[in-house]
Amino acid sequence: METPCIPASGNRALYAANPALGRGREFGEPQGGVRGPRSPYQRDRDRIVHSIAFRRLRHKTQVFVAPDGDHFRTRLTHSLEVAQIGRVLARALGLDEDLTEALCLAHDIGHPPFGHAGEHALDRVLEPHGGFDHNANTLRVVMRLESPYCTHDGLNLSWEVLEGLAKHNGPIAPGTALPWALDELNAAWPLDLATWPTLEAQVAAIADDIAYDNHDIDDGLRAGFLTLEQLFELDFLAEDWLRLQKVFPGAPQDRLQRELVRGQIGRMVNDVLDETRRRIACAGIGTLADVRHADGALVGFSPAGAAREHRLKRFLHTNLYFHPSQERTAQLADDLLTRLFGAYKADPLLLPPDWQAALPAHEPGRSRRIADYLSGMTDLYAIRCHTALFGPPPEELVNV
Repeated sequence: METPCIPASGNRALYAANPALGRGREFGEPQGGVRGPRSPYQRDRDRIVHSIAFRRLRHKTQVFVAPDGDHFRTRLTHSLEVAQIGRVLARALGLDEDLTEALCLAHDIGHPPFGHAGEHALDRVLEPHGGFDHNANTLRVVMRLESPYCTHDGLNLSWEVLEGLAKHNGPIAPGTALPWALDELNAAWPLDLATWPTLEAQVAAIADDIAYDNHDIDDGLRAGFLTLEQLFELDFLAEDWLRLQKVFPGAPQDRLQRELVRGQIGRMVNDVLDETRRRIACAGIGTLADVRHADGALVGFSPAGAAREHRLKRFLHTNLYFHPSQERTAQLADDLLTRLFGAYKADPLLLPPDWQAALPAHEPGRSRRIADYLSGMTDLYAIRCHTALFGPPPEELVNV
């Protein structure tokens, strides 16, 4: 067991995760190997930030495939924004900020290029071999694929980080069919999938929702896929807009739009803090064990806040995520990855030499390994590979 070099914070709640009491790492590490005065969770955060997989997020789609401009969010900027919101929540609740930040920064590392279009493509081509799930792939990346160390595969993150990533959407009931990647990794190092994760993990999950709910509005307006008139179909946004016009008379519309988004984030954060404190008190939560065996999530929106957030999500799905222009580009991205998978499977010599050398001879490992290569690609690299094999893709994808 590694000992943290930094003592636990004086304002740490008794039910917070404590690095001094963590379950350690899958692979033992020398006691003298600590580089600098960092706790285990601080080391986890730093391993994620310094990883190649994290750097690749800067060229992976968040919402907009092939965005025509530098101001749209990518998986990297989204992850940084999630971490900012997560740390605010964790600090206010007396939780471990470093564990929270590590979870926020790592939560999207398993996403393939081209966002959900890329995930759909890989899930379809891998259907005979167990499919593809980006949450399970996040675990696969940090536990097996991203391997900078000489003594073991993976980043060898703390158990609490891995369980939080595995339970990003909550506990997994016994008997539930697991994605193959999660099943293999859980067998290698059990993650107690049926229990609730730490409050830090629950904070990271809701910080993800808060970030993309609101920043997708910002990007949607910037891209011209959303209009203010459409947004005002949601009465709480219309009311906020009228209030802002009174507070800032004559302010430019673009500044008011950004003020609107900031206000929504603040409102959601405060709602989560109030509701989470209420749930913790009502459930009599005193220890981390109480958190794990609670009857439900302890971090969440109030009933009114959840209703607003649900309406906002439904609005974004209808007006943004399934916008006709988005659908067209997503189909092109799906086709691109499908063609690449088919080419590499038909002729593995097209793969880089190191990937060829590690390619299993039999299924399902063979196809899954090709999917590992594709899922690690950035949008830019996938386009370059397609261009080399088949020529440039349609123009909608070339502006990435």
